[in-house]
Amino acid sequence: MQFAIAFAGLAACNLVTPTPLQSPVPTPSIPQAQILFPAHNQQVVQGIIFDIEILASDPAGGIQRVELSVDEQLEQTSESESADLRDYRVTMNWFAKETGWHKFAAVAYRADGVASHPHIIALEVVPPG
Repeated sequence: MQFAIAFAGLAACNLVTPTPLQSPVPTPSIPQAQILFPAHNQQVVQGIIFDIEILASDPAGGIQRVELSVDEQLEQTSESESADLRDYRVTMNWFAKETGWHKFAAVAYRADGVASHPHIIALEVVPPG
């Protein structure tokens, strides 16, 4: 009986030395792009030119350009006048010529070439009427 108690006590003992926790490696910041207007899933009328407002930001500063792609084709690029901008707001436009759904993607770039993840919205072009 004493053997069982002593064995049970040893079984509950953890003799493993814990490994020290490593500090997480900080993720380098990247620029951010956001399409502010129009809203995702909005309808626009065929045959009009409408504005697309984009905000690019980078906590480190240095937004160099913003690109807008429509249906995975580069549509427009806007270059900033300063190399140390933390926020860069730009208005681009697009002619809604083909009916149906279209995918819009905005990407911000720093001067060192680091790009944001694309911010994507979908818009439906509907016939006038």
